[in-house]
Amino acid sequence: MKQILGGMRKAIEAYEMIEDGDKIAVGVSGGKDSMLLLYALKLYQKFSPVKYELAGVTVSLGFKNFDLSPVGSFCQEIDVPYYIVDTDIEEIVFHVRKEKNPCSLCSKMRNGALHNKIKEIGFNKVALGHHADDVIETMFLSMLYSGRIATFKPVTYLSNKDIFNIRPLIYLKEAQVIGAIKDNNIPVVQSICPMDKTSKREEVKKLLKNIYKEIPEGRERLFQAIKNKDQYNLWS
Repeated sequence: MKQILGGMRKAIEAYEMIEDGDKIAVGVSGGKDSMLLLYALKLYQKFSPVKYELAGVTVSLGFKNFDLSPVGSFCQEIDVPYYIVDTDIEEIVFHVRKEKNPCSLCSKMRNGALHNKIKEIGFNKVALGHHADDVIETMFLSMLYSGRIATFKPVTYLSNKDIFNIRPLIYLKEAQVIGAIKDNNIPVVQSICPMDKTSKREEVKKLLKNIYKEIPEGRERLFQAIKNKDQYNLWS
């Protein structure tokens, strides 16, 4: 975990993600990224120069047979309070609205439910498990499907809720996340969403994988390009 904690600490300090007295809720889907983030932030508490509270929050989308007990047990094991928000998002998105491309609506509804719970329990920051590969993939999704050069920021302030989204894993590669999950026996709950592995993000992931085969240093240079906000040379 030294590599994970080192990369996470670098991001936290570079973007001042955590301040003394913060109450941070990790948005826990049960997947590898959020589960590692939860564990890493718990370990980081022990030597962090600032003190903060930590909790885990899962928004249950309403899928039947989606077992969150491994997440609950893991939170109990590492002594982190855990909350589950039950919703009917699956019913609304797939059966009422019958969305052909449901990911966008699902994301908005899930985030809304998550942020409402954060306010309810009196927390002021939400930690999300996005890593460096997510940053690059999001930029390509935006360019290819929206015609915009954009991706999410390390820290985002949501003025309508008066809370911050922070992304402490942004300097880490997906391969590092996968390795840390295996090395530390962190439980993962597999998604049962019918869109899993079939979304536009998955298509972009495959595209980038092919690019990295041809240009091995491509990932690092793309990430560096995103960070170099003062060196854009685009049409005005």
